[in-house]
Amino acid sequence: MAIRFKSLGSGSAGNATLVESTEGLHTSRLLIDCGMSPRQLTLRLQQAGVEPGQLTAIFITHEHSDHIGCAPVFAARHRIPVWMSRGTHAAVGRPESLDDLVHFARDGEAIDLGSMLVQPFTVPHDAREPLQLLCSDGDRQLGIATDLGHASAHVIAMLERCHALLLEANHDPDMLAASRYPPFLKRRVAGDFGHLSNAAAAALAQRINHAALGHVLAAHLSERNNLPELASLALTAALGRSQDEVMLATAAEGSIWLTV
Repeated sequence: MAIRFKSLGSGSAGNATLVESTEGLHTSRLLIDCGMSPRQLTLRLQQAGVEPGQLTAIFITHEHSDHIGCAPVFAARHRIPVWMSRGTHAAVGRPESLDDLVHFARDGEAIDLGSMLVQPFTVPHDAREPLQLLCSDGDRQLGIATDLGHASAHVIAMLERCHALLLEANHDPDMLAASRYPPFLKRRVAGDFGHLSNAAAAALAQRINHAALGHVLAAHLSERNNLPELASLALTAALGRSQDEVMLATAAEGSIWLTV
């Protein structure tokens, strides 16, 4: 058995992550979020060696446009099952194009995708019913944790046994404070239901660090309020690793394939 993952693009302009698990001759492919145009998403999937029709399922973490993006159109066009919370479904207006494709996800209820088991969990973010994920091949666990204003006890408990981690490192507080964002948006981003700062991401990574934790991929970096080197420095210091051991997902290119 084997499980691997690849960011197709991560940032305020759009987010999508591909997770692939293989057992014998069977491969399950999960696309987490669709925050870009159908054309761009198809192109990035193909660059990863995957055609849209080869996807087992799509999981939408929440209704914000940089995450749901083209999901209704893309899923309907390729007839791909879509998982999301009831809150997310309501927040996006219960799109008719997904009527026969939607499956509802809840915190604590595992989703069996064949060679991959997906465990949704609630996170503190300013959306209707946001969920992030653990993805497992039965042996190794990948944690997906973006769009959370703070590391709740529940988030920590879900991530503490991960073997790999895609983790939000959204902003530098000083850059955010000095930015041209209006005051209400600054408060939202920095608040308990906004996004993790570099320091908050580092504190979470340090809290759940253990000897079996492999790849850590920093994601959802703000293009206006962060610098890759600041996110990297914070996480490498917290994890006691070299900069080569902590990778960063970009908006334009995402990341390489990483094995859990």
